[in-house]
Amino acid sequence: QVQLVESGGGLVQAGGSLRLSCAASGRTLSTYNMGWFRQAPGKEREFVAAVSRSAGITYYADSVKGRFTISRDNAKNTVYLQMNSLEPEDTAVYYCAAGLGFMTMRIDGYNYWGQGTQVTVSS
Repeated sequence: QVQLVESGGGLVQAGGSLRLSCAASGRTLSTYNMGWFRQAPGKEREFVAAVSRSAGITYYADSVKGRFTISRDNAKNTVYLQMNSLEPEDTAVYYCAAGLGFMTMRIDGYNYWGQGTQVTVSS
């Protein structure tokens, strides 16, 4: 089992940047495919980005492609989400997730979740 803790959220103006971190403990991060999801008020949780165990493959939602970058440092047991050119529509709670199965954009493909970190983008 792995425990995940997100950090790096906050309030930023439109056009700004933030870097989210997801620190893992308990089991080595290289065991898992990793993903970032987000949930805005009144909306369902949605996929943002994913990275394979070796960091060789990445997936992105169309809405963030070209603006967000997912990366991982298995030696530090940490996954990152660099978010640039932020828009008010990016406002949400961002969750880190770890998956044991095939790499996927599906929520049910992830076994472990963090508590989330709030990102608010003002216009």
